[in-house]
Amino acid sequence: MVFLLIPFSQAFSAEVTDTPSTLSVSLKSETPFVYQDSDGYTVVVGAVKNHNSQTSVTNVLIQVKLFDDLDPNPIEIVQGRTTLEVIPPNGESPFIIRSETPNPAITQASITLLGFDSSSSKQKGLAVYTSEVSLDKTLFFEGVLKNSGAPNSNTNVYLAFYDGFEPPRILEVATIELGDVESDAEVSFNIDKKIDFRAVGFLLFAESDVFSSDFVDVKIPKPQSLTKLVSISSVSVTDSYGNKLSEIPLGSTVNIESKTTVEFVEEQNSYNVPYTYYVQIKEAETGKVEYIGKFDGRFEFAKLQSQVVDWIPEKSGLFFIETFVWDRSNIPLAEQGPFVLINVN
Repeated sequence: MVFLLIPFSQAFSAEVTDTPSTLSVSLKSETPFVYQDSDGYTVVVGAVKNHNSQTSVTNVLIQVKLFDDLDPNPIEIVQGRTTLEVIPPNGESPFIIRSETPNPAITQASITLLGFDSSSSKQKGLAVYTSEVSLDKTLFFEGVLKNSGAPNSNTNVYLAFYDGFEPPRILEVATIELGDVESDAEVSFNIDKKIDFRAVGFLLFAESDVFSSDFVDVKIPKPQSLTKLVSISSVSVTDSYGNKLSEIPLGSTVNIESKTTVEFVEEQNSYNVPYTYYVQIKEAETGKVEYIGKFDGRFEFAKLQSQVVDWIPEKSGLFFIETFVWDRSNIPLAEQGPFVLINVN
């Protein structure tokens, strides 16, 4: 049994309890993506891993309990299954579960893996290929599905979008329904949609009633109009007085600061781009994500800018800090910033 408690805020955290090492199926990430969509529904997106090297699994059932800040009892309980009907040995599948009703009062979600069944495997009779990928205001993608075996029904192509954090989080799963596919046929498909600005790539895969495909990792290209480069430098941890720290007391508020510089733009005098600066803090020993915070700003011309994100450490130990800068059109503007190690006592 896997239990996760995810509060909604600018920083997401998760707690895992009861995760025996012999469990053959588990939630892949301790921090699945949880958000409220434009209609007020709560959406939970993540992935499930099959650790068995011999047997496929099916009927993977996931339960989500939704809470507000006041009542320990859930406001709503929903269940869902993985995107893939059959997860192959050592394979994985994303999932996406949405609340039954919109409710802006929901602030927390707990996720439980209820169970699964063993299954015969589906042969890899399908293959998916990329023919065109472009990004402007929306992502335009064209591809081809090839069926190398018997006729198929209920054939779907999936795009599981992921972000740039390590490990990546699944942000969204898009489905393209192809229905019946004849034997030895090739079917073209496309999608043109607005995607989450944090997405840096997607996993492309397909499944039908009898066959499945391998996963293809597709990187999202940078729009041609974005011919600029931003650098992240001078990442440091300071106290409220601006003093740089290499060790901080447990429970104290510190500032994670950095500098960003626009290295190159074609038109210096017209450059005005909003951005989001992300800080990700991980345990040095386990790599577990402890904190994610953000700072919203706007690049104007090529001026040096500063970013500050507050952090209150809740655990002692050695941590490392990662920094990222992305624009509001789904594209990283800079290489990941320099790593910083910090000790919490």
